[in-house]
Amino acid sequence: MSIKSRIAALLWVATLTALPAFGQGGYIDQDAVAGVLNLRAESLEDIPEVFYEYHVLQDERGNSAMARNAFYRLIGDGNANVGRQRAELVQMLNRRIMQAFAVGDTIIMPTRFDLDFRAYSPFPRYYNGGRDFDKLFVMDKTIQAFAAYEYGRLMRWGIINTGNPDESPTPFGRYNFNWQEEMRVSSESPPGEPWEMYWVLNFHANGMHVHQYEMPTGGPMSHGCVRLVDADAEWVYRWADTWTTTSSSKGIASVGAKILAQGTVVLVIGEEPRGKPQPFAFGPRYPSLKPVELPLHPYDIPPGTDQQRRFDAIRMQQSG
Repeated sequence: MSIKSRIAALLWVATLTALPAFGQGGYIDQDAVAGVLNLRAESLEDIPEVFYEYHVLQDERGNSAMARNAFYRLIGDGNANVGRQRAELVQMLNRRIMQAFAVGDTIIMPTRFDLDFRAYSPFPRYYNGGRDFDKLFVMDKTIQAFAAYEYGRLMRWGIINTGNPDESPTPFGRYNFNWQEEMRVSSESPPGEPWEMYWVLNFHANGMHVHQYEMPTGGPMSHGCVRLVDADAEWVYRWADTWTTTSSSKGIASVGAKILAQGTVVLVIGEEPRGKPQPFAFGPRYPSLKPVELPLHPYDIPPGTDQQRRFDAIRMQQSG
């Protein structure tokens, strides 16, 4: 082995000993991250490419709070307050709140801050397979993230929590947004403790929705529905199209009503991670964001309910 190869191998071993622990994630401060999620560039083409690097928290006295303060000053260009604001992005990318990091832990940090959140997306900015869809909503269970596309252009992405794989997994497949409701009490609520869900969009007749709720930074844990951060949930709620029926254009259709037009196409892809999602690949010198692999075409994903199968048959007849 050459000297250069030996050095690279040693660096790799050193990295492995200090990789981020994706347990003990904590809960996201949804108000604090709203500013990060809502940053927008004038156009998708204006968003620069971002790379990532490791930072090991260090403090001579072994004080974790001091080590985090030093990290805030580092990413804030000497200003700890600016660094704390930028750390909201770091927490989202690492799926772990800053208070959970201790001396000796490794944080993955981007090389650039204060950008449109799409700069940090694991989803491709352009999706050729989706260019004929005015709107397309994709949820990847592996990375625990969503993407919203318009004619194949990425409009927004964010993190999610899907269903607990051992109890009520979010089903794989192709769906459509059906009805929406600004606030709904979960049917899983225990007696005397109503679980209020906001910005609710249904995509499966068996009570599967996307909605706002408390967001642990770790892996899937809901009762089958998909949790979003408040800023994302409201954006998706206002962006998505719902079905049109003979009884209602927006709400839950009455018994016997017919669906005249489907809502925005929804794809649920990937497999649930065992434990916390791993959004990064750990290289010997630098980490890299794992890209989400989208299907060649949205219709390559099998239909998830009879609604999709029926409209697939209609589409095939019309194209034939």
